[in-house]
Amino acid sequence: MTTNRVKRYAARALTMTAAACAVAVASILPASAADQPTRPQLMADCGSGEGKCTFNSPKLGEAYLGEFRQVSNSLFNCSTSDATQAMTWDDTVGSSDSLGVSVTAGGKIAGIVDLSITASYSHSWSSTHSESSSLNMTVKPGEVGWISRAQVMQKVSGTWQTHYDSPKWGHYYWFFQDTITSPAKNGTDGKSNAVVVKSRKMTAAEKRSCSEGSLKGRTFVQER
Repeated sequence: MTTNRVKRYAARALTMTAAACAVAVASILPASAADQPTRPQLMADCGSGEGKCTFNSPKLGEAYLGEFRQVSNSLFNCSTSDATQAMTWDDTVGSSDSLGVSVTAGGKIAGIVDLSITASYSHSWSSTHSESSSLNMTVKPGEVGWISRAQVMQKVSGTWQTHYDSPKWGHYYWFFQDTITSPAKNGTDGKSNAVVVKSRKMTAAEKRSCSEGSLKGRTFVQER
């Protein structure tokens, strides 16, 4: 075989090898973004039961005290002396995932997360917490008072696995990472819920309303 013929055969073989490699790479590349589901779509399938979902390898973060939020009505003191009154308060804190989607108590998603955490940590997980009570508070003249509460919170991170009986978006399985923020039991990691009385000076408009009509010299409650 001449040198030129050998070169032609080698070039042809190299071209065929390159083409085969291109086909192999194309077959393992992920589908385009348009062909892939969004996380809300996968979560919706988990919630409806169309996808058989599990929340794998849950990892609980350290508990922390959440932000204070007003949990009572506001007491306005239009009088010239301190006003003391018992105020009721109530608070409900829910859970949400890393996209801000609410994780509803009693729903399928909450049940899956609870099952996973219970299996891994031997204690149950709650997607919501409700609490109510009453508290005496004193408001100075010309001020507004209310009750605020902060809930102990905790994050749990894990991997959602969605399994379909028939391929959907080209696959039987889809995976994605998620972090869920939820209320934790009081005392978790040494953190405690907090209830406090807060107050502020009345605005100019509020002071004007205090000096008019039936509100003058009195206290009144405004719903939150």
